[in-house]
Amino acid sequence: MESSFLTAVFLPLALFAVMLGMGLGLRVDDFTRVLVYPKAVVVGLLAQLVMLPILGFMLASVLPLTPELAVGVMILAACPGGPTSNLITYLAQGNVALSITLTAISSLITVITIPLVVNLAMGAFLGESTTLNLPIGETVIQIAVITIIPVAIGMALHQFLPQFAAQVERGVKWLSLGLLGLIIAGLLVQQRQNVVGFFAQVGLVTLALNLAAMALGYLVARVAQLDRPSATAITVEVGIQNGTLAIAIASAPTLLNQPNLAIPAAIYSLLMFATGGGFAWWVTRRGSRAQTPIG
Repeated sequence: MESSFLTAVFLPLALFAVMLGMGLGLRVDDFTRVLVYPKAVVVGLLAQLVMLPILGFMLASVLPLTPELAVGVMILAACPGGPTSNLITYLAQGNVALSITLTAISSLITVITIPLVVNLAMGAFLGESTTLNLPIGETVIQIAVITIIPVAIGMALHQFLPQFAAQVERGVKWLSLGLLGLIIAGLLVQQRQNVVGFFAQVGLVTLALNLAAMALGYLVARVAQLDRPSATAITVEVGIQNGTLAIAIASAPTLLNQPNLAIPAAIYSLLMFATGGGFAWWVTRRGSRAQTPIG
């Protein structure tokens, strides 16, 4: 499928804005905070980078999906975290510092893990005869360029121009949200002949991935006997994926260049705001009830 103006121009801009916005809120301390929360960080990263792809593979294998959409689900499962998870953690009164640390560290590690997971998924669902692949070395460099560089720029602005960074951070996040909305709309229009079928097929599996991943995050956090704010942060970090990055991996001309593989991430990106917001509302309501004096 030939690349469109949408995937060639708007998608890189959206991803740059998303990662720049994340960098504007990061400090070097966010990467070294693993020393402060060692167990929580290890538990969260294990759930994000190992358990989540396994969960995605199980759902993609069990539920009725075409091979292409199954690969799309795996691309989504390989892209954890993102700035949205930090916002939802804040709204849910979770450990925001832990959330930011997990997002920061996973954004570095997934530069390597994404091509590994995606190539394994394409081999499993599309078969060995498929011509699609992500060359490991080349893909690592490309993902690093589109993620780490804008994060580094944002962090530099935060460090050397803190007032300017604080002023533009909210605007950049709204810009990235608007661009993501345009991309999702464009992808759905581009696939309009199949969009109803895609929703029927992918809506259930992406919702299941979202909810099951949140349940997984909460379960491993409680098994590890983490406090409630940390458990909330890990629940959100595992359950909320970086939909913009997943769309970029699937449809960017320099990567897979297959917009149909981005459909699960596009539909998921619509659902995650509802489920994430619902989770934040439920947690804060539950917390307020627990603090209400009796009698």
